[in-house]
Amino acid sequence: MEPRDQYFLADAHGSLGKYDRALKLAADMPQTERELRGRVLKRVVERQPEPGVVRVHQQVGAGLDLSRPVVEVVGAGAAGRGDVAADVVVGPRVTDAALVVGPAAWWHGWALDDWDRLAGAVVAGHIVECGTQATGGNYTWFNEIPDLTKPLGFPIAEVAADGSSVITKHEGTGGLVNVGTVTAQLLYEIGTTDYANPDVVTRIDTIALPQPAPDRVRVDGARGLPAPPMAKVCINLDGGYRNRMSFVLTGLDQQRKAQWLTDALFRRVGGKDRFDEVDVRFVEAPSDAPTQEQASGRLHVTVKSRDERLAGKAFSGAAIELALANYPGFFATGGPSEAQSYGVYWPALVAATDVQEVVVLPDGTRQPVPRPGVGGTHDGLAPTQFEPTPSAPSIVAAGPQPGEPLGAHFAARSGDKGGNANVGIWARDAAGYAWLHEHLTAAAVQRLLP
Repeated sequence: MEPRDQYFLADAHGSLGKYDRALKLAADMPQTERELRGRVLKRVVERQPEPGVVRVHQQVGAGLDLSRPVVEVVGAGAAGRGDVAADVVVGPRVTDAALVVGPAAWWHGWALDDWDRLAGAVVAGHIVECGTQATGGNYTWFNEIPDLTKPLGFPIAEVAADGSSVITKHEGTGGLVNVGTVTAQLLYEIGTTDYANPDVVTRIDTIALPQPAPDRVRVDGARGLPAPPMAKVCINLDGGYRNRMSFVLTGLDQQRKAQWLTDALFRRVGGKDRFDEVDVRFVEAPSDAPTQEQASGRLHVTVKSRDERLAGKAFSGAAIELALANYPGFFATGGPSEAQSYGVYWPALVAATDVQEVVVLPDGTRQPVPRPGVGGTHDGLAPTQFEPTPSAPSIVAAGPQPGEPLGAHFAARSGDKGGNANVGIWARDAAGYAWLHEHLTAAAVQRLLP
């Protein structure tokens, strides 16, 4: 196999021509259309001096040669087809990690049941999937970044033949790669310790993160389970229209002022029942705060409706019409506004056997992609029967004292998984983990986030 660059582009519509809409947004640039196409964010795979390592990183730049073959794919696994040599792989919506798993499996010639190697590639892909979130972006301990004046560099995953990887970044760029930044992204958007991907279920609790050098963190020990029998489907529906008005309340009796305004507003538009959904949120401020800004409460009123006019000026105009006919000191943060359309995200599951991945070659030939083996009834949504990592009883727990913030001792990263939100919290050492294991229970989280 000759060393050469490979470019992998993901297109939600399965056609390179659909990038035209993105090109229109950049129409004011002086480059030609071909050069503009080359500015699409792409993943580049390049041969490294170290034998047996494939390097995957993010790059924005011109120079994509569209005269080379383009392969259209359906699904994630097609990117790993060892018998298809393509410079561009155009696919539908694929998993984020697939942009690393596919190239790594293709380069190293992994089998569909190389569960541990595939799991290692999933971890590498998961860590670099959000770019600079692995190099200091959204990082709790951002004060560890040596130079905050430099833009954060993009992460690189150097994936070895055994599935292990090294996370690093381009030399001379800003940001930081250390155990903390990698841990932060590792905990991002996961549910249980069994992280489901179409090709493998990765056990997040098997991973070790040694740091052999500055800005280089090694990802070792990932273990994988057979692929889940179910595949995730993202369904997006037209939800209708929504609008929001926000009001500022100062001085005394802010709660009563908010109640008066809310009642008068909905009487004016014919009642709350005319809307599909109404959300009223009042954030009170102390009237004796040292400044007016600190003493100003907020009232946020959001409405949703299938009727664009009702959720539009009929609602927001009625709110502004109360300016001289309601609570003292009335003012809103904006004027009458039109309603905005919104979508509804509905995650669902289908049997993996109902999804057939296909590679479409430049001559139109369609080649089915073999399915990975599946493991029993494991759907990747519920934990399997593995023992959790225990908190060693010999370790003396160390953490915040009563009234002291969690952030003084621990770091966190939040994300979402389907219709759920997650928050991952980690400690710097075993004593801190012992404190979390003892105190940060599900009941404690419910008290902190009611």
